[in-house]
Amino acid sequence: MELTGAEIVLRCLQEEGVEHVFGYPGGAVLFIYDEFFKQDKVRHILTRHEQGAVHAADGYSRSTKKVGVALVTSGPGATNAVTGIATAYMDSIPMVIISGQVPTPAIGLDAFQEVDTVGITRPCVKHNFLVKDAKDIAPTMKKAFYLASTGRPGPVLVDIPKDITQHKAEFVYPETVSMRSYNPVTKGHPGQIRRALQLILEAKRPVVYAGGGVILSNASDELTEFVRMMEFPCTNTLMGLGGYPATDRQFLGMLGMHGTYEANMAMQECDVLIAIGSRFDDRVIGNPEHFSNAARKIIHIDIDPSSISKRVRVDVPIVGSVRDVLQDMLRTLRASRERCDAAELESWWKRIEAWRSRDCLKYDRQSPIVKPQMVVEKLFEVTGGDAFVTSDVGQHQMWAAQFYKFDKPRRWINSGGLGTMGFGLPAAMGVQMANPGAQVACVTGEGSIQMCIQELSTCKQYHLPIKIVALNNRYLGMVRQWQEFFHGNRYSESYMDALPDFVKLAEAYGHVGMRIESPSDVEGALKEAFALKDRLVFMDFVTDQTENVFPMVPGGKGLNEMILV
Repeated sequence: MELTGAEIVLRCLQEEGVEHVFGYPGGAVLFIYDEFFKQDKVRHILTRHEQGAVHAADGYSRSTKKVGVALVTSGPGATNAVTGIATAYMDSIPMVIISGQVPTPAIGLDAFQEVDTVGITRPCVKHNFLVKDAKDIAPTMKKAFYLASTGRPGPVLVDIPKDITQHKAEFVYPETVSMRSYNPVTKGHPGQIRRALQLILEAKRPVVYAGGGVILSNASDELTEFVRMMEFPCTNTLMGLGGYPATDRQFLGMLGMHGTYEANMAMQECDVLIAIGSRFDDRVIGNPEHFSNAARKIIHIDIDPSSISKRVRVDVPIVGSVRDVLQDMLRTLRASRERCDAAELESWWKRIEAWRSRDCLKYDRQSPIVKPQMVVEKLFEVTGGDAFVTSDVGQHQMWAAQFYKFDKPRRWINSGGLGTMGFGLPAAMGVQMANPGAQVACVTGEGSIQMCIQELSTCKQYHLPIKIVALNNRYLGMVRQWQEFFHGNRYSESYMDALPDFVKLAEAYGHVGMRIESPSDVEGALKEAFALKDRLVFMDFVTDQTENVFPMVPGGKGLNEMILV
């Protein structure tokens, strides 16, 4: 069967079971858009900016086990998408981005709306392709979805010139993919697993340090069973929240720059550190030179061999899928029934409980001004801890991570590695599309929300009842906090001097707006908003301008050098 390149693109999406594509049309992709019009199996969601399209596909993917898909045109369409692509790349999110390109004869001639999309995106994709023949579209798309979703996941870009979407070719969609240079390992080496278990069973002060790889490999159940079976303390990275139930006693909270005192101190003082699907990021362990107060052994389980011993030398590396490795470990532990020395473990827990008693997340609960921490706590209560929560980047992101107790994976959707302002709202759109009927909240700041605020129009068009929780302190809060601590209170360009009336702005887009200025109104406003199940509600919480995120590990310091108040 001969089809045009554009028809082949749509057939490929159908073969992959794609249900939603987020995008924005333009000249180079009009033949593809014409094919969207002719079919009803794959639904296109028209965003208001290409960055929003890629973030929406990203949120869609993070909240499901599916590959997110975005479609953009050439030139500025592709460059607008780069921020979203880089965001997904840093957090290892499986996505396929289809970009239009100028006709093949015009490539390299500075044609209208031409950029070297492959060259521009090469540093921030897992792989990219430039399709030069219509017959190559189907095998390329098959490879793109395979690459995006296997091994360490990531975004893959397929750049298709306009004339290729017009040319005809026989359509045959490959059933399998074979790539000589790409064979990701999923099963951990049995010898390394035995070495790891020996260290684990000899541990006196163990800590499980779990990251986003637990979420991506769908290994939350295995992690939870392992931690509870061994009665070990567990801490999660920002990207790993929800991988282990946050309301469980064995959970120490998030670690890192704004992690809890007990999590950070346990990391520093442990004798066996079990790193699972995490990468010893600079915001997690601080300065590697100051990482650890005591001699210890490190076990590192990760799908990506390049992440192992990249920043911190480890003693037992295990390359493989987190889920597969944990399943192998659990089988051995169940069969042997060996456990750590109970007395040593009890002594370790007593030290941890002493650190926990510091109550490092306390704040003034009697304040006459709305405290941002209180808003997040009330959000947790009102939603029963069962909402999907997206965030932008800054103080509000850290408060959401600290005070919303995620008991389930794929409920916490945020830009961790790149730290992308503007991520929260379009990501929430993708989440809501993927999970109709679910409670979806976007925790944001008055600075971040304005980065992609035009997506309120998309929310109106597709009737997305997202609840926006804006913690409005009239500052770029995290910038102001650093300026206060390290720049002599010189608040250079961090104060928002001309903010819109967010209530009127929300109403102008056809949504519900609320302004909350009193602590006594916080819970009621949240309940009222979530009761409006078919409306987007923008809640503008006027919060304390002076509030800072604590604990805080200053840049270049160790985890035990926290500022607590």
